Amino acid sequence: MIRRETDFGSINVSNSVYTKIAGNAATKCFGVKGMAIRSMSDGLVHLLRRESVAKGVLVTPNEDGSISIDLHIMVDQGVNIPVLGNSIVSEVRYLVSQQTDTEIKDVNIYVDSMMLD
Repeated sequence: MIRRETDFGSINVSNSVYTKIAGNAATKCFGVKGMAIRSMSDGLVHLLRRESVAKGVLVTPNEDGSISIDLHIMVDQGVNIPVLGNSIVSEVRYLVSQQTDTEIKDVNIYVDSMMLD
C-alpha cells in the first residue's frame, strides 16, 4: 500500500489498484494475448482470464515513494517483442501515473509464452 500525505489528510492506495490498472493497460496493447502466471504444481504457464489479470502483475513500493511494476505476459506469434515491450512500458507508465499520481520507477516485462493462432 502506498501512503501519501496531503494538506487534507492521507491517501492510501492499495497494491490491487496498481495491479489492475497495469494489467488492463498491458492487455489492451496490440500483440498481447493476455497476462500469464506460472503454475507452482506443474510449472506450466497459464493464460489468465480477463478478471484475473492482476495475478500476472507484481507491484513493489520503493523507499522514495515510487513503485516498480513487473508484468508477466503471453504474446501473439510473430509479434515484434522489443516494439511491443516499448509500447507496453509507455502505456502502463502513462495510465498508472495519470490515474494514481504515483511515480513509476521501473516497468519490467517478462514474456512467458508465445501463443499460436
